[in-house]
Amino acid sequence: MDDGVITIKDKPASGPVIRLHDSDNVLIARGDIGIGTKIEGGLTSKSQVPAGHKIAARDIKKDEPILKYAVTIGFASADIPAGTYVHSHNLEFREFDRDYAYARDYKPVAMIPDAERASFMGIVRPNGQVATRNYLGVLATVNCSATVAHRIAEYFTPERLAEYPNIDGVCAFAHGTGCGMEMTGEPMNLLRRTMAGFAQHANLAGALIVGLGCERNQIKGLMKDEGMEVSSRLKTFVMQESGGTRMTIEAGIAALKEMLPEANKVVRQRVSASHLMLGLQCGGSDGFSSITANPALGAAMDILVRHGGTHILSETPEIYGVEHTLTRRARSKEVGEKLIERIRWWKDVYNAGKDTQINGVVSPGNQHGGLANIFEKSLGSSMKGGTGPLNAVYRYAEPVTEKGFVFMDTPGFDPVSATGQIAGGANMIMFTTGRGSMFGAKPVPSIKLATNTPMYSRLAEDMDINCGEILDGTKSLSQKAQEIFDLMLRVASGEKTKSELLGLGDHEYVPWNIGVTS
Repeated sequence: MDDGVITIKDKPASGPVIRLHDSDNVLIARGDIGIGTKIEGGLTSKSQVPAGHKIAARDIKKDEPILKYAVTIGFASADIPAGTYVHSHNLEFREFDRDYAYARDYKPVAMIPDAERASFMGIVRPNGQVATRNYLGVLATVNCSATVAHRIAEYFTPERLAEYPNIDGVCAFAHGTGCGMEMTGEPMNLLRRTMAGFAQHANLAGALIVGLGCERNQIKGLMKDEGMEVSSRLKTFVMQESGGTRMTIEAGIAALKEMLPEANKVVRQRVSASHLMLGLQCGGSDGFSSITANPALGAAMDILVRHGGTHILSETPEIYGVEHTLTRRARSKEVGEKLIERIRWWKDVYNAGKDTQINGVVSPGNQHGGLANIFEKSLGSSMKGGTGPLNAVYRYAEPVTEKGFVFMDTPGFDPVSATGQIAGGANMIMFTTGRGSMFGAKPVPSIKLATNTPMYSRLAEDMDINCGEILDGTKSLSQKAQEIFDLMLRVASGEKTKSELLGLGDHEYVPWNIGVTS
């Protein structure tokens, strides 16, 4: 089958298994299934099947495609009798031809009139940017200035910021590169546009940039290449010119103290939801990710787009195998081709298909959760993007200027991927998880969506929304999508997420290091 059209049911039928599409030759175990369990239409289980894993709906011949949502997720490596457990032991990852059919299924979005659009209480900056949080930041150009950046930020404890109630905190953005790397070309360009994206992010009321002085990522070059200038909101320090470690720390603290009164003057005001730009992430995925959290988030993003907002799907290795479902919805052939160019770069240029998920291998946690290979994981991961048209494709950390559904080329590692999205302008992160990833991403809030009720119950202090209610039959997918959208507006207005209450997000700034280290 594999026609690239994924139809998602609003509410999975009750019973021990879930059928996702009439054409599927596998079913999904709603809970743990024992041998001899009657599962569907007189079919009896011949295997023990863990919750979220697959079971053959009929006899499957060797080399026959395995279909989930009528999309190919692999091929039978042996004959698989009906009622048998289907996983990586008998489901083989194998390349197959995919028809990209660029822009064939493109449909413009039916937008909600401006006067009827949802709104939130945002912070409007003098340059027109709209923030969801109000931080001050300290950025390091190089690993050698990372300690200084952290020490400056650490000085501003909650007690010292108590008289500035409108400031969410001071955070350091340090990394492990900036020297011992190529001085020109994409590696340096990528690092600099990532830093510039953070330094000028709407959620920062002010920022310091701290360099050592002899690194390859020179502050002067950074400022010139990214069109940044020193101002009351942006200061720079070079340790070798400022007296060294101690004196630079003291100078940085003094500079931020000068920024505090002005930063504290912000007043939230009602603004359109069109100012929201969300980075979409998933980590610790399981077999329920494609049934609950990811499609529910995708449906919420469809709502956001109708209200004029933007969402960024990323993690290029984790759309591999289902990229044709996106190219068919592309606004134009050029947009679709740009996505495929990034896929080919990953396969042919960067790593020749080795040692990454492009070779089909997924993490042990994904395997344990029911995902056999990257095709199956990508099927769920891509659903976060909803069903609307793909309007643009961006390189890592490029400023996102298009509205609606866009894609940014990033690795699958969540901190690296989210860093690129935030640098591109995302003012919130939406993060789905089936296994229970713990994640924050200062200076933006992160909303965590659990795929199943048992995990949500165990980790309720970390999870914001239980999408397992879709599986339990107590909420429909559309009801959960509206719940996600409503929470998103409240969080954008200042309501704290679970990640924020726990203080997560101080160490998740990780620019993508794609170059040669020498």
